Amino acid sequence: MSPTLQLLLPLLLLLFLLTFLASTALSHLPSSSVTTTTSLSIYDWQSARATYYAASDPRDAVGGACGYGDLVKAGYGMATVGLSEPLFERGQICGACFVLRCVDDMRWCIPGTSIIVTATNFCAPNYGFTADGGGHCNPPNKHLVLPIEAFEKIAIWKAGNMPVQYRRIKCRKEGGIRFTIDGSNIFISVLITNVAGVGDIVSVKIKGSRTGWLPMGRNWGQNWHVSADLKNQPLSFEVTSSDGLTVTSYNVAPKAWNFGQTFEGKQFP
Repeated sequence: MSPTLQLLLPLLLLLFLLTFLASTALSHLPSSSVTTTTSLSIYDWQSARATYYAASDPRDAVGGACGYGDLVKAGYGMATVGLSEPLFERGQICGACFVLRCVDDMRWCIPGTSIIVTATNFCAPNYGFTADGGGHCNPPNKHLVLPIEAFEKIAIWKAGNMPVQYRRIKCRKEGGIRFTIDGSNIFISVLITNVAGVGDIVSVKIKGSRTGWLPMGRNWGQNWHVSADLKNQPLSFEVTSSDGLTVTSYNVAPKAWNFGQTFEGKQFP
């Protein structure tokens, strides 16, 4: 045996022994020492219940806690939903899109159907009833209220309070984000509609040609406000959605803009 091999042999034997001991120790670890965790994505199916309302007057399509006004004119039509408090998130969810499907009760479900709706309203709790005794929108219930036109696409109207599954989806919109300017003097209120992507907005900034970027506050729903003298200046907007994406639309409103006008900017992908 060569001198070099005589020197390497003890080292090789020591390495083999250490490897064997390590593998033996790992094989005796309890199974709980290795864990995996999963988190529920907003895009996973989740359980809720749904009821409907029947619009007895055309004015029922106007208003709502998100501030969109005339839902048909705003482009939402009757494919809308009101959400109970645990889902409404104090109005931040306004503009988000959901797909709904009827589940469990096959007497009333229309098999193989689903609907896509946009969050436009709040279903207020009724504390005259318990959460499981008529107070459908009472916390902690996850409840969705649909126009009957939407409800009947997934279930028979006689179903009443139906078990459903819902999940968030990306909103698809035609054209750009719309900015409707209202207010008076130095109080500027902007209603933001037709938002694609995740659909809901978490922050807005406005800029005149003689100002820097000014953060706007959420007034209610998707109405945002700022107190600043922005008359006779072209207006730009910076909109950030809940997934962290930001779209900047420069000089959307011309210098001669007026209250009550609507302008269209860029759009989320």
